[in-house]
Amino acid sequence: MNVIDVFFNTEILLRSLPLLLRGLWNTLLLGTSTIVIGTLVGVAVCLVRLYAWAPFRLLAVLYVDLVRAIPVLVLLILVYFALPFGGIVLDPFPAALLALSAALGAYTAEVVRAGIQAVPAGQFEAANALGLGFWTTMRKVILPQAARLVTPPHVSNCVSVVKDTALATVVTMPELMRQAQDAQALFANPTPLIGAALIYVLLLWPLVRLTAWLEARSLRAQAR
Repeated sequence: MNVIDVFFNTEILLRSLPLLLRGLWNTLLLGTSTIVIGTLVGVAVCLVRLYAWAPFRLLAVLYVDLVRAIPVLVLLILVYFALPFGGIVLDPFPAALLALSAALGAYTAEVVRAGIQAVPAGQFEAANALGLGFWTTMRKVILPQAARLVTPPHVSNCVSVVKDTALATVVTMPELMRQAQDAQALFANPTPLIGAALIYVLLLWPLVRLTAWLEARSLRAQAR
């Protein structure tokens, strides 16, 4: 057998395609859900860290630091295999969603915090002079300005978390990589893994280019 037959076998790729597409759907569902939940968690944790009472700020800092210090793979293992000892048993999808959302939430909190702190203090003072309440100020004045600054790094973090969905294979979730591994075992050929890699490239490359475009746009806006 030559390299083409081993790694780029068209017949095996076509036969494994239904499995890969099923895994792709699970990957997209997990990735999208993680981005939505992780973003909301990150913004909430950021606001707590910046504006809540001191004990809550300390808890927010502890959460961000601990989660960022733990590899995502270890976090997945802890959620899926350790929580049952505390009486909390989760299926593979909720376990992966919880671990990945916690990880993205921690990174998002730091990105949003940097964005809010980059907004000039005069914006807060002007909103206060107009009699705007805290939540109105955040919603209509501060967060829209911070969003322009945090979008490029946040999109980059979202790309990373979609790639990290491949780690969900350790909790037996049938995402794209898991399905590719099953297809590899079924056909005794690594071509499905190459197929999965190509799908990841097709899925994530546009997001990578979007990140680069957003960064260039942000730099141009700051230069004006």
